Amino acid sequence: MKRVLAFDFGASSGRAIIGALDGGRITLTEVHRFSNDPVRVNGTLYWDTLRLFYEIKQGIIKAKLAGGFDSIGIDTWGVDFGLIDEHGCLVENPIHYRDARTKGMIEEAFKTIPREEMYGITGIQFMELNTVFQLLSLRKQRPHILDRADKLLFTPDLFSYLLTGKKVTEYSIATTSQLIDVHTHDWSDRILKGIGVDRELFAPMVPSGTVVAPLSEEICQECGVKPVPVIAVCGHDTQSAITAVPCPDGDFAFISSGTWSLFGTEIPKPIVNEKTLEINITNEGGYGDTTGFLKNIVGLWLIQESRRQWRSEGMDYSYADLERLALEAPAFNCFVDPDLPELIAPGDIPGRVRDYCRRTGQNVPETVGEVMRCIYESLAMKYRQTFDSLAECTDRSYPVIHVIGGGTKDTFLCQLTANACGVPVKAGPVEATVLGNVAIQLISSGEIGSIEDARSIIAWSNDIVEYAPENTELWQQAYGEYLKIVSK
Repeated sequence: MKRVLAFDFGASSGRAIIGALDGGRITLTEVHRFSNDPVRVNGTLYWDTLRLFYEIKQGIIKAKLAGGFDSIGIDTWGVDFGLIDEHGCLVENPIHYRDARTKGMIEEAFKTIPREEMYGITGIQFMELNTVFQLLSLRKQRPHILDRADKLLFTPDLFSYLLTGKKVTEYSIATTSQLIDVHTHDWSDRILKGIGVDRELFAPMVPSGTVVAPLSEEICQECGVKPVPVIAVCGHDTQSAITAVPCPDGDFAFISSGTWSLFGTEIPKPIVNEKTLEINITNEGGYGDTTGFLKNIVGLWLIQESRRQWRSEGMDYSYADLERLALEAPAFNCFVDPDLPELIAPGDIPGRVRDYCRRTGQNVPETVGEVMRCIYESLAMKYRQTFDSLAECTDRSYPVIHVIGGGTKDTFLCQLTANACGVPVKAGPVEATVLGNVAIQLISSGEIGSIEDARSIIAWSNDIVEYAPENTELWQQAYGEYLKIVSK
């Protein structure tokens, strides 16, 4: 029986989990968990990358003590990267995608590459945090940093390099950059020239599921393990999660629900046209040369950051407390667009919600419960808006929405999503990203035959909870009010 070690990094924590195919089911055993705490220094927000690499090594040691493993796969958030110099060392600590350095960079990029042309090449949703705009900010503001760099490695590829010494770029994580030509599956010379970056900055590209290299001798000696292979799973956590949607026929709509909500479907080829540009929807590379056609939506971040704000004010609410207070508050009191730029940056989210409601002439939510109700219902309404757009772009109807990831534990949001979208929601698995990571490793080793087999196994291995839509007429009326508010 193959045992594989999956490292799954989120924006606030990371985990090391051993996965195995046992009796027709994929079993997961967590061996290490750690926080992922960004650090602000002199106004710049950094990832604590060396600390995270220390935690990877701790996870390897603990996995060895828990019975060992046969391969390693790493998935992380998208867009961010480390720069490696000619000696193989980090040029500087990688910078967090929520750092302010990309402010105004979208407009700056459009001076050399018009919006329509950039989307036509990349098929990627415009977000200020995208790698293309991070690199443009470096070229404009700190060109000496780029000049010192020999290679750029996206976060999962950086960790893979630190473990093996081999530099590669896994395809799914590369597509989050908005630097890939969606038609050729290669770096876009037009985009690179437009931002002043040389193609030689990038490591060779490999498809998801590629064996990168064995663990280096140094890592083996330090951790006391054998030189097992590191496999380039879908490095972007969203794409790992999509491989675990429990729908073997591949015809599904999904929400990968966590700090971000990724709402979309899986399609064989990208869809890039005037409508998808207008909606600002993305075409990311997926496992087996598929396309994750999806919209990035600010998700549980609004709840997480609100909780952090209230804790800083001396009010220590649990997530269960916040859900209960939202349930007790009146429905449809006010709405916000969850993707407002001012709601993406860290800080006083409750205060910004109140300011937006005041500015748009709505009832201003005063209590904690009223703020939370506003956030919950606004997320559900945004899901409905995206669901309609998804059906329009693909010319397909979706009778059910699969919610996967940590957000499946938020029963209130799952129910509101069913209510707003008017179709059943099937919630689960919670551990979709890890299951996808494990499944790709097991496919790569020959333990599982195909992605369809993996999805069948995952569907059988996990409990799926269904939420039927309720009060759909009331929600339809409220949705009209939501659209009026967010269009102001």
